[in-house]
Amino acid sequence: MIRVLVADDEWMVRTTLRTILEAGGDIEVVAEAGDGGEAVALARRHRPEVAVVDIRMPVVDGLAATRQLVRLAHPPAVVVLTTFDLDDYVRAALRLGAVGFLLKDASAAQMTAAVRAAAAGEAMLAPRVTRRLLETFAGRDTAERIAAQRRLERLTAKEREVLAALAEGLANAEIAARLHLSEATVKTHVSRVLAKLGLGNRVQAAVLAHRAGLGDK
Repeated sequence: MIRVLVADDEWMVRTTLRTILEAGGDIEVVAEAGDGGEAVALARRHRPEVAVVDIRMPVVDGLAATRQLVRLAHPPAVVVLTTFDLDDYVRAALRLGAVGFLLKDASAAQMTAAVRAAAAGEAMLAPRVTRRLLETFAGRDTAERIAAQRRLERLTAKEREVLAALAEGLANAEIAARLHLSEATVKTHVSRVLAKLGLGNRVQAAVLAHRAGLGDK
């Protein structure tokens, strides 16, 4: 059972999220918070595996909450939820350590998939957000691209293959099937990629890969 904390200042949104997430049978919402400060306190008490956090909340907003949540002794994987898909929010959330970014108009299937991916150590971005990110990174200047490419030089050929697949948004099982590896081996490669590149999660690795032009035709 995946233990989840839901943080949103609207009780109706929290109730809806609880209903959606618990419908699958493998997710349990163990706590609900109305603002970021309460979310951090409840995360300390309940130790959820995943925290679904709204960006715009009173007192302590979702970005500030994310910063605190990822620094806990037992940090949950943070999936940011918002009605906005502004690039500044996306970049800030990912920079702070969020592993997923969903819009409130996401389908029930997308929301549960994001929570399951986060719990499995993977990541999921809303499709619209992913497109916006890729468009942004496609326009980066040459110096930034070269710097990103140099960071990738420390990877082995197989690790670069795994990173390229990861940058497409593939889950471990899909990467394993493509590269004819076991899921355990893929997981090991992903961990090594993150460690070598000094990154906190798969989304940050995907961003760096796109910035470096990995996989460009």
